[in-house]
Amino acid sequence: MIPFTYERASSLSAAVEKVSRTEGARYIAGGTNLLDLMKLQIERPTHLVDIQDLALDGIEATSDGGLRIGALVSNAALATDPRVRRDYGVLSRAIVAGASGQLRNAASVGGNLLQRTRCPYFYDLNLPCNKRAPGSGCSAIAGFSRSLAVIGASESCIATYPGDMAIALRTLDATIETINAAGERRTLALDEFYRLPGDTPQLENVLAKGELITAVTLPKPVGGTHLYHKVRDRASYAFALVSVAAIIQPDGSARIAFGGVAPRPWRVPEAEAEIGRGPHRVVERAFVGASPTQQNAFKLPLAERTLGLVMQQAKGIGA
Repeated sequence: MIPFTYERASSLSAAVEKVSRTEGARYIAGGTNLLDLMKLQIERPTHLVDIQDLALDGIEATSDGGLRIGALVSNAALATDPRVRRDYGVLSRAIVAGASGQLRNAASVGGNLLQRTRCPYFYDLNLPCNKRAPGSGCSAIAGFSRSLAVIGASESCIATYPGDMAIALRTLDATIETINAAGERRTLALDEFYRLPGDTPQLENVLAKGELITAVTLPKPVGGTHLYHKVRDRASYAFALVSVAAIIQPDGSARIAFGGVAPRPWRVPEAEAEIGRGPHRVVERAFVGASPTQQNAFKLPLAERTLGLVMQQAKGIGA
């Protein structure tokens, strides 16, 4: 790990000002992803601003019946909150599927949204990676690509977004609140937040330098049966090959998002309209334009089977 300086932020404005104005500065909260990347020298911040003392750790009801979740709420607290378990079950299920209890206790909501890919070539400093070193090339394209993206990728990068929480948030139409050094706040839909790689895969989201996630807001509950199913190579400590987050209503309509298949949570509303015609039709529509490699082409039929399983589970619960 290279040398760095550290300070504990005393206010929101001071934290944002410091990171915005200091070259190489980064925020740190739980540090469950950042510290690992620093140890490997993939991330090399020169200064860390610890935001754990800021008042961003509450879960509050909104005026329209939803929930506003502070960016520093731990994954464990969010998954076990009675309101989340009752009204946003897909979110609770996804978080529990995502990590061990120890990690959920430390990881924050904001940090979870910002976690970086687990592409093996991103982690290997001996091999080219456009996400880690822009312009160096993508080793994954001609390399081992079994776990990587089948859609939304580019000639510059085929890495996947690794998280589970954001997949569920996509089905809930969650929004992300941020603040910048000028004190300006903005609200972003989740599908606006993540960038596709294009020819700049190092830019993973739309945050400006120093802009800080302050909260995630969930609209009022939509009811229905909430399910999350994650297929992985082993039962724990593994990221999704394919995951499906679904909210299925009694009338048969559904919201469906896929994880493990793209550089961001993958939801295609037009495909959801095909739910009555079965999982094959939904996946066919959701993955129009897919360009899998020979090694990861299995993800397309796996997505179909996983969605089919979720649909069967929803029928059983609703029976």
